Formats: sequence, structure tokens, C-alpha cells
Amino acid sequence: MSPLRLAERLLQLIPVLLGISVIVFAMMALTPGDPVQIMLGDSLADQAQRDSLRRDMGLDLPVVERFFRFLGNALTGNFGLSFFHRRPVMDVILERLPATIELTLVAMFIAIAVAVPLGVIAAVRRNSLLDRIATIGSMLGVSMPGFWFGILLILLFAVNLHLLPVSGRIGFGHEVKMVTGFVLIDTLMAGRLDSFLDALRHMLLPAVTLGLAMSALLMRVTRTSMLEALSQDYVTFAEAKGLSRVRVVGRHALKNALIPTVTVAAIETGSLLGGNMIIETVFGWPGLGRLVVEAIFSRNYPLVQAAVLIYATTYVLLNFLADLLYTVLNPKVRL
Repeated sequence: MSPLRLAERLLQLIPVLLGISVIVFAMMALTPGDPVQIMLGDSLADQAQRDSLRRDMGLDLPVVERFFRFLGNALTGNFGLSFFHRRPVMDVILERLPATIELTLVAMFIAIAVAVPLGVIAAVRRNSLLDRIATIGSMLGVSMPGFWFGILLILLFAVNLHLLPVSGRIGFGHEVKMVTGFVLIDTLMAGRLDSFLDALRHMLLPAVTLGLAMSALLMRVTRTSMLEALSQDYVTFAEAKGLSRVRVVGRHALKNALIPTVTVAAIETGSLLGGNMIIETVFGWPGLGRLVVEAIFSRNYPLVQAAVLIYATTYVLLNFLADLLYTVLNPKVRL
């Protein structure tokens, strides 16, 4: 892709993010509930104190003025103060973001490790017993609600078998100094193998819950695109040349079949970052998703708006990255 074309594609992302900003701000502004009333509750604060707090949070300004102030701050990376933490919003988000990113990466690794090999084998051995089992399993995975599957895993592995912990990132006594914010990396940097294994045990249930749901969709896409690739003339020609089946599948068919898989994987990764709020709440995972859920209930407008904008930016950038990977997997593709 030429630099001019690359710049053009990046500029196309600006109206998308602007539209998302308008929608998010409007939805929060129209949401019933007064943040001041929620913060003070049934306290003995008088009306003057309530009005002072509302002015301090900028809620006394007209909606249009509040939006342009929010937009101007967003352009500089300053989303103001969190209503309830009384700290800069970005500081609060950056504290929780590594936990969400780490969980997403582990879940994505599980999904790809399960889906791609299984989808390829199911396509190569079409209509076999393995293909039928994989197809049925993928249908169950796609249709099964994530939170329900997570609760089943908790009941089985935590409540009944007592093998895995229910919530948190690391157990008591295994804490290490957080340097990167990624607990798996920090435990290895500290040379604490016991803490690394404990953190991995805490991460396993939520990561499997997210990863298996994603793998079900990826497996179906991989199988379908692989079947189409195996029916192409270039595969028949490669087999006629006497190439081994493994080389034909791995070097010729799989490379082209991965293009739809890359698309879905990029979209699903964005969905994992923005859609794991319920899973983080079910497992008590101290990530950004759980923070956003708490912020929605408390009407913490600046935090919700900033988090959703970060989700949206990540989502569109991942789709842009998927477009770039097209050109790597298939040089004939021009964006």
C-alpha cells in the first residue's frame, strides 16, 4: 500500500470516531439518573452543596457546550476527572486496561490455537466423524451465552472440583511488584514461578470462557474458507505436480483460506476488548470492562465516554490492521 493510500485510509477513520463520540455522549446525556444524587444519596447535604458539586463536575453547563468540551479534551487525551474517583479519567483507565488486554490476548491465543487447526482438519476430512463433532461443537459455542458458560465453569471447576479460583488476578501471598501491569509478565520478571502459575490459574476460567466462544466462530469461518480453497484449480494443479497433501494444504490452500479468518479474528478481538464487561463482572476480574459497568451504574459520564471511545478506536484500528494483513496473505489484494 502506498503512503498516500495509507494516509487516506487513516483519514477515513476520523468521521467514524466522531460519529461514535456523538452517539456515546448523547446516550449518556439521555440516560436517566443524576450523578450528584447517586453520589450523595440520602446524605444531609443541602441544595447549595448539591449545586456546588454539580458546577464542579460541569453538569450545570448546556449539553452542547459539554459535548464540545468533551470533544476538545478527547483530542488532547484529557477526558477530565472521574466523578467518583476524583482523579483524571485516563489514570483510572490505565490502571485497569492492562488486565483487560492481558485477558483478551490469552483468550485470543486459546481461540486461534483451537479454531484454526480444528477448522483445517474438519475441511480436509469433510463429512468425517471429526468434522461432524467440530461442526456441532461450533454451533453450540456460537449459540451459548458467555456468562452462562462462565457460571457453568465456575460451578464445575471452582465449586465442585476446587481446582481453580473463582475471581481475581492473583492469590494472596503471590503478589509481586507490578511493573508492566501484565501480571503474567511481571511474575516472570520477578522470577516467581509459583506466582506465575497462580496467576495463570486465576486467568484460566475467564480466558477459556471468552476464547471458546470466539473459537467456535473462527472454526466455522476457517472450515468454510478452507473448503472453498481446496476446490480451487491451483490446489488441483499443485496436487497434480506430485506435492504432498500436507504441503498443498499448508502452503497453498491455508494461506488464502486465512483471509476471512483474519477478518473475523480482528473483529472478534475488538469485541473481546469491548464486550467482556459481563465476563469480567462474573469472574470479578479487575479490568476495564468491570470498571465501565460500575461507571454506568454510578452515571460516571467522563469515564464511560472515555472508555467507549477507547474501545471504538481499538476496534477500527484492528479492522484497519486486518486490511493490511490482506495484502500480506494475498499480494493480489489492493486496498
